[in-house]
Amino acid sequence: MAKKSKKPENQICANKKARHEYFIEETFEAGLVLEGWEVKSIRAGKMSITEAYVTLKDGEAFLFGATIQPLITSSTHVSPDNIRTRKLLLNRREIDKLFGAVNQKGFACVPLSCYWNKSLVKCQIALAKGKKLHDKRKTAQDRDWQRDKERGFKQDLK
Repeated sequence: MAKKSKKPENQICANKKARHEYFIEETFEAGLVLEGWEVKSIRAGKMSITEAYVTLKDGEAFLFGATIQPLITSSTHVSPDNIRTRKLLLNRREIDKLFGAVNQKGFACVPLSCYWNKSLVKCQIALAKGKKLHDKRKTAQDRDWQRDKERGFKQDLK
């Protein structure tokens, strides 16, 4: 029997490190401004946001550090830049909320995942607060405890 993937069908990529490094306070859905060759590469599964972050400048949100590897079959007249800055499409209220929170001490705006919504590429971004080392240990300890507790219940049922 094949092992099932936990990745949803419409998900392109995820930033697993973000949930380990930050407490997620609130999430937002943002559209991405892309070029044609980028959409083709994303359909081929060549996108990564593990080192990406979101910056807010001049009332706009931008995604820095997201890599989209160009396809070999891309057009010859296009010179692809795989780490270019991409604009995020958000409502004015959402941008104002993010901007106000990021200016507070300890808050950051990080991308969590990218996914398909019909034929559009969406990016789930989060308002997050950084974890200290002891918080990371506590999270790991709680996760291990939950896992052991579930194993105990499964053994009791048999």
